[in-house]
Amino acid sequence: MPTSILRTPDAAFADLPGYAFAPHYLSDLPGYLGLRLHYLDEGPEDAPIWLCLHGQPSWSYLYRKMIPLLVAAGQRVIAPDLYGFGKSDKPESEGSYSFDFHREALLRFMERLEMRGVTLVCQDWGGLLGLTLPLAAPERFSRLLVMNTALGTGDIPLGEGFLAWRAYANAHPDLDVAGLFKRSCSQLSEVEAAAYVAPFPDASFQAGSRAFPNLVPDQPDAPGAELSRRARVWWQNEWTGQTLMAVGQRDPVLGEGAMASLRSVIRGCPPPLLLPDAGHFVQEDAGEQVARAALSAFGLVPAGS
Repeated sequence: MPTSILRTPDAAFADLPGYAFAPHYLSDLPGYLGLRLHYLDEGPEDAPIWLCLHGQPSWSYLYRKMIPLLVAAGQRVIAPDLYGFGKSDKPESEGSYSFDFHREALLRFMERLEMRGVTLVCQDWGGLLGLTLPLAAPERFSRLLVMNTALGTGDIPLGEGFLAWRAYANAHPDLDVAGLFKRSCSQLSEVEAAAYVAPFPDASFQAGSRAFPNLVPDQPDAPGAELSRRARVWWQNEWTGQTLMAVGQRDPVLGEGAMASLRSVIRGCPPPLLLPDAGHFVQEDAGEQVARAALSAFGLVPAGS
């Protein structure tokens, strides 16, 4: 367990636009005792689960546009904040964070909530981590909604776009999160952009976000790389569930080319939903459109819709 843990004051999250969801917390995950994890849990308890995983430097706020549509269709949406993000606790040392630290927490979280029949919804680090989860528990997953992400296999050179992002992030330890979202999602209001800053009252709260760019496996022996290569084989040969891929085409790092590569290793993945006006944060730019498309693709559109 990390020895120095920060917790963003609840007041930082007051009156966030579009985020009137009840908070849920767990502090008893095996291996993470006392480290509080926040998650959203919306919809009927016995409904099919959509597990929505965010990346860097976002949090469950990213899914606020999709959640109401999914719940209205009778689905249950569970959206955790990774440790270091959102309303979850934040170890202060960057060394506390690792590929396995996050992945194991997600596995323990799924076990704790006894998830079955899950639609895995992932983007950015939500995919780097989430796409490896079925290796440990394939029986839990039924569908995949994947957006602008990758598998960190370590045997494919990282693109120039990502290398530039990593260099930028390393040079700006107090990342301008609001500015980043405004540049990527021009339609965001000032208060919405500020909501992405809420978890980080100052730079000491950003250790988890600072760690992520340097955790992307960039060599075959990097932590998480061998696991991701095994996941690649699993998705190629073992996956039998339904899939929808949505691609924000304005993403300079994980756009159409990167997603075409990922599609080639997901068995039975149909042609993607291409979103010419969406960038990296697809959930912000086209969340409602993607939610409706997924419900339709998976045959879950309510009667009369």
